[in-house]
Amino acid sequence: MIKCFTRTVVLSLVATFAIACVRVYVPDVQQGNVITQEMVDQLKVGMNRRQVQFILGTPLITDPFHQDRWDYYYSLKRGKKYRAKRTLSLFFKGDELTEIRGNVRVKPQGTSDTGAQSAGSS
Repeated sequence: MIKCFTRTVVLSLVATFAIACVRVYVPDVQQGNVITQEMVDQLKVGMNRRQVQFILGTPLITDPFHQDRWDYYYSLKRGKKYRAKRTLSLFFKGDELTEIRGNVRVKPQGTSDTGAQSAGSS
């Protein structure tokens, strides 16, 4: 009887430790608007709101107190670690885009990738 009880306790402990070692699946979590570098490269100061919204989609945050500012946010979390966090704030004066801020690389105005490539090839 004691031998059976001891055996049951030992098997229970082994099963508990085996289950504790198994990793729990944590799904990927994407939040906000997807912001790619290609999308940011298409933005140009002077565009109107409709053009910007066509490129980036509806802004995640529109502040009723600051209607001339649109905020876009994107994060990708794989497991317990963030793989990507991007923020983009766009400022308008009237209907015209005047400023682009965020933690994405913004191409300076007046530069063109095709011009640089064609100058290097001649």
